Amino acid sequence: MRFGVYGFGAIGRLASRLILDRGHELVAVVDIDERIVGKDVGEVLGKGSLGVEVTKDISELVDADVVIHATGSYLDRVFDQIASVARMGVHVVSTCETLSYPYYRHPVLALRLDEIARSFGAVVIGTGINPGYLLDTLVAVLAASVPTVKRVRAVRSLDAAKRREPFRKKIGVGEDPKLVEERISRGEITGHVGYAESVYLIALAGDLNLAKVVEHQSAIPAVEDVESAGIKVLRGMNRGIRGYGAGYVGDREVIRVEFEAYVGAPEYEEIEIEGLEYSVKWRSTGTPGDLGTVTVALNVAERVPYMMPGLRFMTDMLPFKIRFTRG
Repeated sequence: MRFGVYGFGAIGRLASRLILDRGHELVAVVDIDERIVGKDVGEVLGKGSLGVEVTKDISELVDADVVIHATGSYLDRVFDQIASVARMGVHVVSTCETLSYPYYRHPVLALRLDEIARSFGAVVIGTGINPGYLLDTLVAVLAASVPTVKRVRAVRSLDAAKRREPFRKKIGVGEDPKLVEERISRGEITGHVGYAESVYLIALAGDLNLAKVVEHQSAIPAVEDVESAGIKVLRGMNRGIRGYGAGYVGDREVIRVEFEAYVGAPEYEEIEIEGLEYSVKWRSTGTPGDLGTVTVALNVAERVPYMMPGLRFMTDMLPFKIRFTRG
């Protein structure tokens, strides 16, 4: 397949390496960073010359079958980028978190994007490790073995010290905890984006009509000096964040996803499916976020040429529905 990459930061570069390692062709890379514009993509990746230069010109992506898009978390900020590619009739797989289920935060833009994609014969889908897989699609897969599902709970925990610096910055590691929460509330830093999107994807997998979804996240002050992987946080400063998204039917919580990322945190994912007939629990030893994100994105990208044009969701790729209790 012929791939384009829109956004050549850490995720875009990791995706490009995986694209090449799998034997696909990388035909265009778009970015606005003046430090790399005009440079050979292969040289930026440390792979020697590939004969493809980093460019600001979006039209260079027209020769791609699929574009991996990785520039931002909020659809309202990247809508024009994605729509521009879709209007060329090129499929888009984006790591934009709110695109994984955009009807929650950006319903009008979601409808417009679906219309554009259908009109030009393109598939547009948002995915990644979380949201997109661990706390939603995988939950639905595990729930498929339970005849009647009463409630699901999914948790992801990771050690922020083992993640790259930009991630630590967006969760305010080492800053004043109160300031971190204020900055999150003002949108200056994001914390984790995607609690509600994961909740809605699980609900969609079970055709469940939710009465409401509640999201919350907060800073985690260090009660003592803590250090992990060479990153030290002093007592009283922020170790990271903890948050959740919860979906309700009436006043009953049916879906709950939790995420915590802080210095020294244990690394695991855990999913509990509570059923009428029986319950199941699954637990992992942790999943690398960046490589997991680009792997999911590329696996999806290899499938999108076989999907119907339009705005799609990860649940569209599931061969089944799950069944929730209705009472």
